[in-house]
This record gives sequence, C-alpha cells and structure tokens, in this order.
Amino acid sequence: EPGEPGEEVWGRVGEVRLGGRGLLELAVATGAAAWATWALLLAPGFRRVPLRLQVPYQPSGPQQVANALSLLQGRAGKTVDLGSGDGRLVLEAYKRGLRPAIGFELNPWLLCLSNYRAWKAGYHGKVSFLKKDLWKVNLSDCHNVIVFLAPSVKPLLATKLLAELPDEARVVAGRFPFPSWTPTSTLGQGLEQVWAYDMKEVRRAVQREALSDSS
Repeated sequence: EPGEPGEEVWGRVGEVRLGGRGLLELAVATGAAAWATWALLLAPGFRRVPLRLQVPYQPSGPQQVANALSLLQGRAGKTVDLGSGDGRLVLEAYKRGLRPAIGFELNPWLLCLSNYRAWKAGYHGKVSFLKKDLWKVNLSDCHNVIVFLAPSVKPLLATKLLAELPDEARVVAGRFPFPSWTPTSTLGQGLEQVWAYDMKEVRRAVQREALSDSS
C-alpha cells in the first residue's frame, strides 16, 4: 500500500515481468518436477501392474485410520493392508493388538518409508511390509483385511476376497465401499467414512441373490 514500509522495494519487484521465454522455461521446469516426482516415488510400483488395476498413493488421514481400526476392535488373527502405502494403518493395527500385522505394497520408496516409520515407532521387526502384488497374494489365512483402494478395482477385488477369505474374516474398506456388498457396520461421514463386511454374511447374500436369479 502507498506509504507503507517497503513500498519502494515492492515497487521494483512489481516491475519484473516474465517474457514468453521465461514463461516457457517456468512451465517446463514445473512439468519436469512433476514428472520426476512420479518417476521416483510412484511409477516403480506401477510398472508391473495392468493400468486398470493401478491405484495411486493417497495417505489416510488420522480419523480414517482411527475409524478403520475401530471396526476391527476386539478381533484377532492375521491382519493385512492391501496397498499399504506409508504403513500407517499397519502400525496402528499392531499398536491395537492385531497381530501379525502385514502390509503389501509394490512401491519401493513407500516400503522404505513404512520401514522407517516402524523403526521410529519401535516396531522394527514386529510388523512386516512386503513387496508383493496384492492381486497375487493368497489371502486364505487372513482374518482382518484393510482396503483403502480406488472404486475402479473394487469389483475385481470383491471376487478375489470371496474366493479366498475364510468365513470368519472381516474386510474394512475406506473412502469407497464395495458397490455390490451390504456392510455389517459403518463409521464416520464423508471422506472419513469406513465400512465393515463380514465374509460369512457377504457369502450368504451372494448365494441368496444367485438363487433368486436362477428361479
């Protein structure tokens, strides 16, 4: 503002103008930075996964994590996070007594971050982060499954879970529900909402629907 301290300095700054070449250089630099971030942090985990099954990394918020683990409270058995990202859900699961707690993740940078967070929390060697494709992992011995994935993969994932999980298993989905399943319970609102599905009830519903369609 006129008369304010620093008026002369800001006036000189305001006189600086980017020409066409300057704008082009700025755009190129910005694009290069974005590409470098993708190439270093995200692309390594996607190279071997078909495009339709790729899920970009998006960290879970504190309330999302708390809601998801609340729906697993009091349960026991092997707990896995499919696409575990930076590992925060696995660490919280272990903290709440869900053991063993395992995360499956393809991105090596996120695996390094997960292991660092485990070490920092004092859980090094107590939780596991494995570089495995979630579509190729056998889930037949898992009793608690956490799924914070995009809606585009949910139908195919539902088929895999139905085929492999035991009746006693519970699946907790964050951000997006399974479109063809009826949840046993739900918690939270909006982006923080999570849904729990008990596999025994899901299978019964699928069987009833199949009988209804055949009659």
